[in-house]
Amino acid sequence: MVLSKVFSPALIKVGLEGEDKEEVFEEMVDLFVASNRSVSRTALLQAIRQRESKQSTGVMPGIAFPHAQTDEVSSVSGLIGISRAGVDYDAMDGNPVRIVFMMFSSHDDCSLHLRALKRLSILLSDPEFSRSLLEQKDSNGVYTSLCRYEDLLTTSV
Repeated sequence: MVLSKVFSPALIKVGLEGEDKEEVFEEMVDLFVASNRSVSRTALLQAIRQRESKQSTGVMPGIAFPHAQTDEVSSVSGLIGISRAGVDYDAMDGNPVRIVFMMFSSHDDCSLHLRALKRLSILLSDPEFSRSLLEQKDSNGVYTSLCRYEDLLTTSV
């Protein structure tokens, strides 16, 4: 169970308010900082923006994976944001993003970071997974759905 350790209901927001990528970055980083008061908001935003400047992380239809390595965290930590209206994200397909998986990892935890990204991409190859996340009304529902699909993946391998 990789994803159930990286994500938690406290770091999931259903109903993102941001209309563009930058607003969503700030909204999600603010959520992270509210739960992790020892981290620097400025440093996290800088790390995400720096990674995003290399290439858009809006790489799947309706899905974005902003992620960064930073000394602000000691292990892999993730957030999930769900936008009902869609976010102008500068995605590769040019369409709005509705699900954002943001991850931060330390420079020493690259392996788990990559495993989590890989597991997410496998789950997202099943359109039912993203539909299930979008149907949820709250963070607990999103987390439960994530764990259920990860369990299915684990038992099918």
